[in-house]
Amino acid sequence: MADTVLICDDAVFMRNTLKKILTAGGLEVVGEAGNGLEAVEMYSRLRPSLVTMDIVMPDMGGIEAVREIIKVDPEARIVMCSAMGQQALMVEAIEAGARDFVVKPFQQSRVVEAAQRALG
Repeated sequence: MADTVLICDDAVFMRNTLKKILTAGGLEVVGEAGNGLEAVEMYSRLRPSLVTMDIVMPDMGGIEAVREIIKVDPEARIVMCSAMGQQALMVEAIEAGARDFVVKPFQQSRVVEAAQRALG
């Protein structure tokens, strides 16, 4: 059975880009969230193998969502996705419980490597 993924990003274009990359990498996308609140709710319901999480989103940002998901499941595997220049936020995200990160614009090989490392 393929590992499952929940994609969380407020930009539809980014969700679609990640979906194509991850599906091509052999993963099954089971849900898409547009903000951190949706991601926390969907994680609790779907229990995916992996979450890709944007940092800056409306309603609830990615770092806060990581903290909430880790409360639900301390073993959650989360890969952060951020724009260039958000290194300080990346450190905070890793401290909150994220396993890895990728920088936008995405390189397909880097996204798949980060996903595989997080799942490993």
